[in-house]
Amino acid sequence: MPPGAIVRALVFDKALLDKIRAEFPRAAHDRHGRERIFMDNGTGSLVAGRAARAESDARIDRSANVGAVFSESKDAEEIILEGRKAVADLLNAPSHEAVVSGESATSLLFSLSHAMGRDFSGRENIVTTDYEHYANVSPWMELEKQGAVREVRFARLDRDDGTLDMDHLASLVDEKTRVVAVTAASNVLGTKSPLGEIRKIARSSDAYFVVDAVHHAPHGPIDVQAIDCDFLVFSGYKLFSSHGSFLYGKEDLLKTLRPYKVAPAPDDPPHKWEWGSRDQSMFAAIGGVVDHLTWLADEIGDSYEEPLTQYSGRPRCLKVAMNAIEDYGRYLSGLVLAGGNGFPGLRQMSHVKIYGISDLGRLEERDPTFAFKLENVPDQEVVQRLWIRHGIALRADDYYSRVPRLYGVSTMIRASLVHYNTPEEVGKLLNAVDELSKS
Repeated sequence: MPPGAIVRALVFDKALLDKIRAEFPRAAHDRHGRERIFMDNGTGSLVAGRAARAESDARIDRSANVGAVFSESKDAEEIILEGRKAVADLLNAPSHEAVVSGESATSLLFSLSHAMGRDFSGRENIVTTDYEHYANVSPWMELEKQGAVREVRFARLDRDDGTLDMDHLASLVDEKTRVVAVTAASNVLGTKSPLGEIRKIARSSDAYFVVDAVHHAPHGPIDVQAIDCDFLVFSGYKLFSSHGSFLYGKEDLLKTLRPYKVAPAPDDPPHKWEWGSRDQSMFAAIGGVVDHLTWLADEIGDSYEEPLTQYSGRPRCLKVAMNAIEDYGRYLSGLVLAGGNGFPGLRQMSHVKIYGISDLGRLEERDPTFAFKLENVPDQEVVQRLWIRHGIALRADDYYSRVPRLYGVSTMIRASLVHYNTPEEVGKLLNAVDELSKS
């Protein structure tokens, strides 16, 4: 593993990891008191205590709907406003009015695709990729079914390492391309998309640039101004919060696009994009996550060496926390692949097939999410035995992704790690997988 990654990861020493795990009430034990290792974070992370408490307080003490003169209603309005500001700071968005909330990333992307499709002629095309979650596929395919666009095109993968074929992606974009929609990171392979390169390709045809950041959000910093995307979506329940999702959009586009809405709804963003009453507890919960990350930045203090001078205030704190989380994720990724401290890595297990990047010199190109299979042991049997014998919680699925079928399989086993997972947990997982692979 690259020495630099190890040095940076030492910001997360055992004392800090113990404090981080204390921030998550179910990090070590489930509600039945069973000690377990939670590695199903890609499906939905554990909830931060600050988020859960904020959500509960908002639901109980500020449950009134907005728009009234009494205090509970005003309090609900304040929570929603503060939640938007928290998301804006997390994404480094220029304004909280660029933050739209919704039921899910799927619903937000469907709303966005329909709004765009109302202005298309049926001659256009949309470009996406072969490692998307279907939340970032079906909304665009629906436009093709309706005749709003001529076709949806898929950039292929390099099957050896699970990365995008960028030459192929560029060849798909032409003067009729109106949308380029990509995931920030594959929810199965962990591969990060080169968003800067893709943005340039999208801009060459004046296409909308849409980013699905649902999987990447808990793993590293997001700066929508630096990415220069037109839209970006992420989900709270993948980021230590409650269900519900958020969409960032450039304000001029949020104003000019025409989403479906009820007639009396406001005509200005973000409200014209939001269906029904807002759930103030969802905004409170995401505010609690931002509070957790701000706390983490304070705990890290001066031990994180990158100056990040382009940010100030809470946005800088959030970037410190998320950069440190990303560094720690690379450290865990190195352990998963190469092993250490007496346990083998996946690369050393001859009966284990790894999907995605396994080169230790390319850890910066992936999030700590690993898809794999054991020879001659069905996926469901593997995850069941890991749970029953070792208390390791993960799953085998297709994860609503195009990836498994591209590799000719129906499911893959996935271990997805976040910053409350520990090197010791990684060691237990790897020893257990090694034992199973030899059985």
